[in-house]
Amino acid sequence: MGERFLMKGNEALAEAAIQAGCRHFFGYPITPQTELAAYMSKRMPKVGGTYLQAESELAAANMVLGCSSAGCRAMTSSSSPGISLKTEAISYMAGSDVPALIINVQRGGPGLGGIQPSQADYWQATKATGHGDFQILVFAPATVQEMVNLVGKAFDLGDKYRMPAMILADGMLGQMMEPVEIPDGSDLKLPEKPWATNGHQNKREHNIINSLYLTPQALEKLVKERFERYEIIKKNEQMAEEYLTEDADIIVVAYGASARVSHSAVDLARAQGIRAGLIRPITLWPFPTDALQKAAQTAKKFLCVEMSMGQMIDDVKLSINCSKPVAFYGRTGGMIPTPEEVLDEIIKLGGEK
Repeated sequence: MGERFLMKGNEALAEAAIQAGCRHFFGYPITPQTELAAYMSKRMPKVGGTYLQAESELAAANMVLGCSSAGCRAMTSSSSPGISLKTEAISYMAGSDVPALIINVQRGGPGLGGIQPSQADYWQATKATGHGDFQILVFAPATVQEMVNLVGKAFDLGDKYRMPAMILADGMLGQMMEPVEIPDGSDLKLPEKPWATNGHQNKREHNIINSLYLTPQALEKLVKERFERYEIIKKNEQMAEEYLTEDADIIVVAYGASARVSHSAVDLARAQGIRAGLIRPITLWPFPTDALQKAAQTAKKFLCVEMSMGQMIDDVKLSINCSKPVAFYGRTGGMIPTPEEVLDEIIKLGGEK
């Protein structure tokens, strides 16, 4: 690890990407992620990279598709409405089996909504990041340091499985400042990409990156092969943090900024003699079903806490096969729940003292 710095989340994401080997950034400004693009505009020329502010979010995402097709580590970032505009290109990336990194620093919606933090893009990220049958890797950091750590992880797994990856942050994490250690990427060795369209020098056949298949048999075969790969990812790449779950009667499930609040709420509950615990999904796709299934063997109830109207709750219920009651508490529109509010919900669930 490198030196320790006090950095804003957006800028830490950008520097982490550079240290992970990203040398091509294409973006378009939108609050609350603009500092990420601004940081890239200053740093990329200094490391021999490319920074380009595109004419639109659509153009930026398609530039990432083209750059990634050539085997480069490329990324784009935006906030909720901008991600919606990028979804066509993300579907093309998935349909072409091209890895790339997309960062969403979420804001309130729908529509233009507001510029305050939100988690209302969960469905978009995990269920419908574009048209067609496909998934992308989705990582949900809860601290600035974890944002840094997950950038490299997202690039690596995207390359390993040849698929797009997303860091699903929010305005709170993007704007907050925390001490971080940035990995030193000077000795980084990027994987070979024999499939890339980076020039054959008459030494191999032409590579073609394409998502168009006019015969349904060919397209069905490819989609089914992709979903076999997804099953391997579900088995091997789930990530979650568990806190005080061993004897917990009530398990709070929260990710990102909501998990920070819920962690404090669990501590408050324990101080009152209530056996509460926390499961924090780090991968939202693949969803950490294993951790939830294990907890459901002993816990009595679950509480899903989100900065949305409850987009993750169905995944929690499905993970435990609806074997235990799952309650919900959320704030939306840019409102952030407080530890006291979450504690009240834990108490309402009848936490035993």
